[in-house]
Amino acid sequence: MVNLEYLKMSPIQKVWFRLKSFFKRLPSAFAAFFKSIPKKLYKLWLAFAGIFVNIGKAAKDGDWKTRTSFAVMGFGLIARKQYLRGFLYLFFEALFILYMVFFGWKYLAKMGSLGEVACVEEWDEELGVFAYKFYDNSLLILLYSLLTVFIMAAFVYMWYQNVKGSYLSQQFTEARLNLPTTKDDIRACADKNYHKTLLSIPMLGLVIFTVLPIFFMIFIAFTNYDKAHMPPQELFQWVGADNFSNVLGGGVSANSTQFAFTFAEVLLWTVIWAFFATFTNYIFGMIVAILINKKGVKFKKFWRTVLVMTIAVPQFVSLMFMSQLLADQGLLNNLLMKWGWIHSPIPFLTDGTLAKVMIIVINMWIGIPYTMLICSGILMNIPADLYESARMDGAGPFRAYMKITLPYMLHVTTPYLITQFIGNLNNFNVIFLLTGGEPLSLDLQFAGKTDLLITWLYKLTVNESQYAIASVIGIFTFIVVAVLSLILYNRSKSVKNEEDFM
Repeated sequence: MVNLEYLKMSPIQKVWFRLKSFFKRLPSAFAAFFKSIPKKLYKLWLAFAGIFVNIGKAAKDGDWKTRTSFAVMGFGLIARKQYLRGFLYLFFEALFILYMVFFGWKYLAKMGSLGEVACVEEWDEELGVFAYKFYDNSLLILLYSLLTVFIMAAFVYMWYQNVKGSYLSQQFTEARLNLPTTKDDIRACADKNYHKTLLSIPMLGLVIFTVLPIFFMIFIAFTNYDKAHMPPQELFQWVGADNFSNVLGGGVSANSTQFAFTFAEVLLWTVIWAFFATFTNYIFGMIVAILINKKGVKFKKFWRTVLVMTIAVPQFVSLMFMSQLLADQGLLNNLLMKWGWIHSPIPFLTDGTLAKVMIIVINMWIGIPYTMLICSGILMNIPADLYESARMDGAGPFRAYMKITLPYMLHVTTPYLITQFIGNLNNFNVIFLLTGGEPLSLDLQFAGKTDLLITWLYKLTVNESQYAIASVIGIFTFIVVAVLSLILYNRSKSVKNEEDFM
């Protein structure tokens, strides 16, 4: 469409045109995202190839000290009086060997089978009774095997750094350059490499408490870990992609079709909920901020304080109060029936469609004050002369909002919007505290009509012990959230034209 045709449109037509253009571009954006994966994998392969080239060069051109470092980590550095680095590498190698011999290897050897004997009833000579003796535990085998794999990966990385450092120190010596001493290394930890010193512990925590659990969940999805295979009494085994087939409707399980239907229904409602929960709060929060900041409005501090007070009340209290207020026998229905306005309770939270509407409305009441505070600060930074110029050109309030306020706000707050959208996809509190996922439906497998993927996962794990199926759904959720957030963020004007409003 040419620019002249676009300019002739009314403001509502322009908004509709932009929405249609956005959704039309989504398929091509997804295609471009997946098309770029092979190129990124190729770059990753080149990086790995460079590592092997460096190792080969060190093996070919290195002296005996460097070559000894291939077997005894840190030897080349210690021989060249870089004692701190050398002994740290040597200590790490000794620690790794001890770990593998006394702990890691016995679990890694059982990773293929996840155990052979869970528990056996044996005669206890001391007590004179039969007692259960526990042997293999599939959960611990999988967890400690993954931990061992991570430690092995860390060892390979440290070994490469040791070889690289030894060869580099050899090159420094041959070029008659001064090598960093132990004092220089310690000083660098608090100066040149201070960022590495500060980030080392958080990065270690990230790997242990975030990356490792994610991989653990992925591996659980390929097992039959459920209520019938619960360690330590029972072992679970590898089942390949059977769980994925069951969730997608192509499995041989009796519940496969129902699981697939439930997944589709819950995913659709999760996306609808995330969309409305994000944009209703955003639009109405912005409108409230504009009204409060408008010239001539009195008691601005009072209105802001009132809205901030709603944030000060714990969300747990607000949502539990609303769930009791809107219940079939709650305060609101009792008052309406007492006044004679209704003859039977209104199913605010027990009718599937009405419950979904009420959840979105209540979320607006909770979320609008947050958006109002964010938008208030941004609105104060919009140059007043822009509005003055718009008024001189004959633009009304709505046109000024569409041409100045909204574009500026979207440019600044797009990362916030994406964060809110992703957060709402995983918003556990609102659904669980307000409806608990109810009303229940016989068509859905272990889920209610208002359940999101995250609350369905909670029920599958805590209530039904369907850990393998829950892991599959968690993987699908992660893929949807990750792909959407990456595409939306990289295609937003905040990233493409970040200097437009500088």
